[in-house]
Formats: sequence, C-alpha cells, structure tokens
Amino acid sequence: MKTTRLISSIAFAFALLLSFNAEAQKFSDLDKSPMDAASYPSSYKESDKLIKIVYSRPQLKDRKVYDLAKPGKVWRLGANEAAELHVYADMKLNGKDVKKGTYTIYAIPGEKEWTIIVNTDLNVWGSYFYNEENDVARITVPTTEGEESLEAFSIAFEESDSGVDMHLGWGTVRVAVPFSKS
Repeated sequence: MKTTRLISSIAFAFALLLSFNAEAQKFSDLDKSPMDAASYPSSYKESDKLIKIVYSRPQLKDRKVYDLAKPGKVWRLGANEAAELHVYADMKLNGKDVKKGTYTIYAIPGEKEWTIIVNTDLNVWGSYFYNEENDVARITVPTTEGEESLEAFSIAFEESDSGVDMHLGWGTVRVAVPFSKS
C-alpha cells in the first residue's frame, strides 16, 4: 500500500513537472534593431498626438549609412518591417493630402537628397513588396551633415511654422521632412 502510494505520488509529481515545462513561455532575445517610436508632441504624457512613427533602429556597427540604405533603392526607413506612420489629423506632404490614418513610409536615399514616400500598404516586411501604385505622397528633400554621429538610426519630430518636421538621422546624415497641417 505504501509502495503504491509512493509510486502514485512520484508519477503525479513527474506529470506535474512535465505540464509546467509544456506551459513555459519562450521569450526571444532583444532584437538587434529594436523597435522604437517617435511622435509629436513628443512628451510621453501628451496623449493628443498629431503624428507618430513606429520603426526599427538598425545600428551602424562599423558600417557606412549608404552600405545599409542603398542610394537609389527604396528603403524601409529602418529595419525589419516597413516603418509605420500614424497621422492623427489630416496633413499635407509636398502639397499632397495625407489623410488621418495609418501608412507605411519609405525613403529612396541619396548622398545629396532623399525621396520620402508615404504609402497605403500595411503589414509589410522591409521594402521587398513596395508597390508604387499605392503611394499617397512623395517629397524630395536635401541631406545635411550633423555634428555628431548617431550609431542607431533615429527619428524625431519638431514643430515648424507650417506644421511639424520629421527629422531622420544616422551617422552624420540628416534629413528633414516637412509635414504641414491641412
């Protein structure tokens, strides 16, 4: 009787142990290009946003910007999924309407200027499936050179006279994209 009870207890404990193992959650390591967001207003306490971008932040790691963001090629504006632009009020980019909604945003980098593209495609990995037919607006803006080098691709917003500028920075490359209020 004691032996049977002991065997039953051991079997129960073993089954319980297996069930815990089967239910254990597997968490992935930190992404090499972690996801981030930038918005305007930028204060995390301000919930009434005008514009926000969710993007992944690739690192240079002893590489050059234009080795990763190839000049003349459509680039996803970051890493992993194409950057996602959330516009919370109707805006304009280069005179074209960008209605309140969610978009992807791409760039065609160049050493002297970048073309920025707002597109209606969503849930897109990289720029592999970019479809020009779904473009909402494009603008070509000059590049400038920053004083400090940024290891991680970075985006920030700043209020301007006509709306809000989206600033892109990586290495010493700087690009300002002017969104205006409708």
